[in-house]
Amino acid sequence: MLTLTSHGAAGEVTGSKHVLDTGNARLLVDCGVFQGKRDTSYEKNSALAFDARTLTASINTHGHLDHCGSYPLLVKRGFQGRIYATGATADIARLVMEDSARIQASDARFLLKRQLHNPAPWRKVFPPVYDDRDVDRAVQLYRTVPYGRPFEPAKGLTATLHDAGHILGSSFVRLEVATPQGPVAIGFTGDLGRRNTPILRDPEAMGPIDWLVSESTYGDRLHDDAAFASDELAEVINQALAKGGRVLIPAFAIGRTQELIVHLHELFEAGRIPPVPVYVDSPMAVSATQIFREHPECYDAETVERFLDHGESPFAFDNLRYIRTPNESKALNDLKMPCVIVSASGMCEGGRILHHLLWGLPDPRNTVVIVGYMGEHTLGRALADKRREVRVFGEPVEVRARVKILNAFSAHADQAELCTWIGALDKTRLKGVFLVHGEPQAQAALTERLRGLGVPRVEALVGGQSVTLG
Repeated sequence: MLTLTSHGAAGEVTGSKHVLDTGNARLLVDCGVFQGKRDTSYEKNSALAFDARTLTASINTHGHLDHCGSYPLLVKRGFQGRIYATGATADIARLVMEDSARIQASDARFLLKRQLHNPAPWRKVFPPVYDDRDVDRAVQLYRTVPYGRPFEPAKGLTATLHDAGHILGSSFVRLEVATPQGPVAIGFTGDLGRRNTPILRDPEAMGPIDWLVSESTYGDRLHDDAAFASDELAEVINQALAKGGRVLIPAFAIGRTQELIVHLHELFEAGRIPPVPVYVDSPMAVSATQIFREHPECYDAETVERFLDHGESPFAFDNLRYIRTPNESKALNDLKMPCVIVSASGMCEGGRILHHLLWGLPDPRNTVVIVGYMGEHTLGRALADKRREVRVFGEPVEVRARVKILNAFSAHADQAELCTWIGALDKTRLKGVFLVHGEPQAQAALTERLRGLGVPRVEALVGGQSVTLG
């Protein structure tokens, strides 16, 4: 019997873990970290809802933390199979997992120090879920495969990765499973990207399939046109600088930061924003940008023509500075001049952005720019919801800075883009679509739209519940 079980990102947006059981093999598609409240995150991320030792292999669709960040725990719990991914995804996933282990250890030390000096019953210290040794063991299990080349992750399974256009190296997966009744084709979108964004190619089309497991992050929303992203960014930066403030941009270190760099590069060259200092303050973002430089095979034609054909790097311009050391990062909070700071983590649940928010949120001259999805119960969601007080490192902080949301920067397909992509599938073969990686209201809206397009079965997966595919 062919069954599918989602152990993460079912009825929620992060922590993707989907197990396909063919009877002869058990394939895991993605093994990501859940991002949310610290106590809930620790509870979900410190355990697995399945036996890692029973898995045959895994496919990692892309290198975002919520799709790869739990592979070290998987290995720690006994997984010994191979993890298949594109070359760029393998490089990024290594970086993300290493950074996650480092942040877990750093945050634990920081919070423990605060607790020792200023005890508070509400301040909890969570030990790291895994360490560098677990990361090293996970990295050793990666095997790279190029786009478009079929491979066999397990007996009776043929897989092909296609460009999803979400981040560098991101892929959606088409699986063909041999069954006694004949082959069954199953697609996993991973995270599906948008068309006409900087750096990356547009998402490819999916071939004929029987079943689709689709993300639904923005299943109830429409983004602003990606073409307006630069205009919106220029406007908000100029408004903040006119007040003498700084612009704080929490951004995912992988993908969003590099996209912002390209936009800022072009805005400065066009004279649309003044040449203020721009700081990329995230060791992982700095390293990720180097990986972007090393994988030009993933670039779209426009990026190649605009930059590479002229011997330029998309990720360098005169007033851009990459920050690596903690002392350099701390020094940014002593600056008395306007600037732009791009820092991780994207949902404001860890990393250096927390320190900049701790210092910057009380100042009404400053602007916090939200350029990506903020999961429920994250600090980023609290800011996006325009709360007047938030907690940073457990401390109450008044939000007097302006908070501006720019949804043209989303790297996820919106409702219309998802419907267009799914709507192009062969309906004479497609039996149904299972929705994951989305909040319930987004999945309900997308379900209605897809049924209206003639998809015979649309269902939001429930965590731990198995569905039969053949």
